Amino acid sequence: MKLNELKSISENINLDEYIKFREYVKMHMEHPEWLGDFTKEDLINMLNNNSKIWIYYLDNIPICSMMFIPSTEKDVSKFELNLNYKEVVDYGPMFVNPKYIGNGLQYQMLREIDKYSISLGYKYSAGTIHPDNIYSINNLLKDGFEYKSTKEFKRGIRNIYLKRY
Repeated sequence: MKLNELKSISENINLDEYIKFREYVKMHMEHPEWLGDFTKEDLINMLNNNSKIWIYYLDNIPICSMMFIPSTEKDVSKFELNLNYKEVVDYGPMFVNPKYIGNGLQYQMLREIDKYSISLGYKYSAGTIHPDNIYSINNLLKDGFEYKSTKEFKRGIRNIYLKRY
């Protein structure tokens, strides 16, 4: 399955549908705590501060989603990155409908969000992943990310990865 064959929505996202899709995916995950869990209010605030969500559909069925989050000084400090926060984007939650896992969609989304980030002038992208989430880790490594450290956050332990464009 190719990402560019799916219908992409990235403007005027229906957040209730997005959250419903995320919860459907989590319900079918062996480790649902691995997936980000922003509230609707968090999402509204983030979207009002230049974050972006994409949802990809096949025949009105949500297939996968990704999120772009501009970093803040607090984020860069929390990730222990000695970088200008204005040059760093955080790759937020990426998830795939359980019926479509195994089609390489996460890696394809990484490539798309890379292009978007570069087009906006970002120099680095950061991502956090649970250390046992080997599939997602392998996708980040394949996309050129490097492991930086492992830290405990509110939602649990996470590896921090960084990519320079």
